[in-house]
This record gives sequence, structure tokens and C-alpha cells, in this order.
Amino acid sequence: MRIGELARLSGLPTSRIRFYETSGLLDSMRQSNGYREFSPEAPLLLEIIRRAQEAGFSLEEIRHLLPPAGLAEWPKEQLLSRLRAKVADIEALQQRLADSKSALLTIIARVEAKPDDVDCAANAAQVLADLTRQG
Repeated sequence: MRIGELARLSGLPTSRIRFYETSGLLDSMRQSNGYREFSPEAPLLLEIIRRAQEAGFSLEEIRHLLPPAGLAEWPKEQLLSRLRAKVADIEALQQRLADSKSALLTIIARVEAKPDDVDCAANAAQVLADLTRQG
């Protein structure tokens, strides 16, 4: 199929399809007239790429995730290993975000609990000093 039909089927602009092609994520054959010809599995590959990006995979990770010889040759254990690694990355990110959120909520509570007899600068200095000792 040609790029226009692939764009219509996938809902992606032709520029994005060309980008994926030049990035090595999608193969095409050039016809004698110069038109790109994509395989029948190209729409599915584009959907996999889109969903992988939504899941947080970089283009480089996606390049290594996709099977080199087409979807029929997808090595199951390699795929599962990479998917599990991404889940572990997401879990680590979630923990870092939870830690950051907790730290920010602590700072907010400390700033909001400023005693009336302490000015803002002194309270800020005390909060920062306490955080420095903790961190």
C-alpha cells in the first residue's frame, strides 16, 4: 500500500510515517516510479509504535522492541523481557514521584504552619535547614 492509504488507515500524517521510516521503525520498498510501498502489516506496526510511545517507550527502545523480520517472527521471551523491564522502570518512576510529592507536601505543611511570631524569611531558613539535615 502507498503512504496515502497507510496514512488514512492509521490516522497518522504522512510526515509522521516518513519519520518512522527514516528512523528505522517502518520499512518500505521504493517502486520504479519512486512511490513508497508499505507491507500489509504496516498499519499494525504503526499502532504498536503509537501504543509503545504512549506507554513511555523511546523510539530507540521501540526499535529494539519490534521484531527484525516482521510480526510473525516476534521472539516472545525477548518481548516479554523488555515489557517487564519497562514496567519496572515505570514503577521506579512512580516511587520517585511519590517521594517528590511527599517532600513537597511536607514543605507546604511547614510553610503553612509558620508561627505568627516568626517572619517568612526566618521560617524559610528553618524549613530549608531542617530539609538539609533530613536529606
